[in-house]
Amino acid sequence: MSIRVSNLSKAFGDVQAVADVSFDIAQGELFGLLGPNGAGKTTTINLLTGLARPDSGTIAVGEVDSSHDVKAAQSLIGVVPDESNLYPELSGLENLTFCAALYGVRKRERTARARRLLDDFGLSDAANRKFAGYSKGMKRKLTIAAGIIHQPPILFLDEPTTGIDVASARQIRQLIAALNADGVTILLTTHYIEEAERLCGRIAFIVRGSIVRVDRVSDLLQPLHERHVAVIELSAPDGWPTEAIAAAFSRCRFGTALAGRLRVESDERVPVGAIVRWLEEAGIEVTEARRVLPSLEDVFVEVTGIEADSMRRDREKSGGRS
Repeated sequence: MSIRVSNLSKAFGDVQAVADVSFDIAQGELFGLLGPNGAGKTTTINLLTGLARPDSGTIAVGEVDSSHDVKAAQSLIGVVPDESNLYPELSGLENLTFCAALYGVRKRERTARARRLLDDFGLSDAANRKFAGYSKGMKRKLTIAAGIIHQPPILFLDEPTTGIDVASARQIRQLIAALNADGVTILLTTHYIEEAERLCGRIAFIVRGSIVRVDRVSDLLQPLHERHVAVIELSAPDGWPTEAIAAAFSRCRFGTALAGRLRVESDERVPVGAIVRWLEEAGIEVTEARRVLPSLEDVFVEVTGIEADSMRRDREKSGGRS
């Protein structure tokens, strides 16, 4: 089941949260909405799921115009918000059966579906424990299970791995990939560039409420195949001779040494050893130097003008370590 979004806009007072956003998601696609905190990702999700009404624009979920028939569209979708909406005093099993009832699942099917999902998500042993006692990763998995208890053809996931441990994040990504492999159409919002690159077939970059580019991950990465990149860790982040090193290695492009990390790019193989020797002769201690493969992070920085370090700070503030 497909999704079509045309010229969607939403303002809150003087703040334009979403500005003339348009994109299509094909049936069975895993589509990513990538941007920093405050870019408009959650507002877009809320508009698409009927939790907020757009100021202008249209949304089609399958053949349903959700701009005029929100309830019909909501019956076709599952929603996993960025914060859990389940009940802390209920057990995992009770939460799932309650959500199934809200979605109109027949009584005799509710418990069977709930137990199957608990098993699929590795939560069977915690089925009768109160949700309040679950770990962050367990809570996230149960929230996803609750979002698909009615077996929707479309799933919206808002920052699904934010603030959870590495192992739980890996499990959730595997669950998301498995759902998509089973034919579920998925819209995933994230500010984790690595997550978007790993999971999504196509990605939309959103900045300050506007979509600045939509493309397949493979097409976004294609221009980088001939680019060479190295990362050099410096003991002192400030005061290094920018102009002098650029003159000494004129075929290389040197970024700003943010947090002691110097990024070097070239159309040829980066002479890492020579650069390290030059820096050490200039009195700058090098703690690590390595060649890296160009990634979606490079594309994001070029297209949006937002440094990847700002995305990492978002990640640290939200407690994410995935």
